[in-house]
Amino acid sequence: MTRGFASAAAAVMLVAVVGWAAAAPPPAAAPPAPEATKPAPAATKPAPAATKVDEQTVHEVASQLRCVVCQNLSVADSPSETAKQMRAIVRERLAAGDSPEQVLAYFVEKYGDWILLSPPKSGFPLLVWVVPFVGLGIGLVLVAVVVRRWSRKPQGAGPPQLDPAVRERIHREMSEMDKS
Repeated sequence: MTRGFASAAAAVMLVAVVGWAAAAPPPAAAPPAPEATKPAPAATKPAPAATKVDEQTVHEVASQLRCVVCQNLSVADSPSETAKQMRAIVRERLAAGDSPEQVLAYFVEKYGDWILLSPPKSGFPLLVWVVPFVGLGIGLVLVAVVVRRWSRKPQGAGPPQLDPAVRERIHREMSEMDKS
């Protein structure tokens, strides 16, 4: 019983890990680098002086975008030249009146969902958010079942049934002991 349970638990955990790994974006599937060889005209020009952009908002938007060069850093944290150009585009689009959501949508349209550091919480990428919690829940249930089985006393474990001949012999010897 325990052996079957252990193999079932291992199978459930394997399915959870494989599902989580399948839902994660592949690390080698980077989109093509932006036109880094020629600077974007919008990125080289400073924002118009008439519209002030809050640097905190620029940082918040840039921190949600993945640097296409560093890939493990956000655009806000990356020291690369491409990240600087992307921050300038974010600043320019915010200065032009775009909302932070519109700026993010611009980059998603240009690079795809890969550009977002945290995957969207809809569609297939929803598995990245759901599978770890489902796996944790299944694991906790399995642990509770195992602990409950271990702590339970065996049912129906009374004294073993004796053969009538053995029972008669015990009674006879007991009565002989009482007489002496």
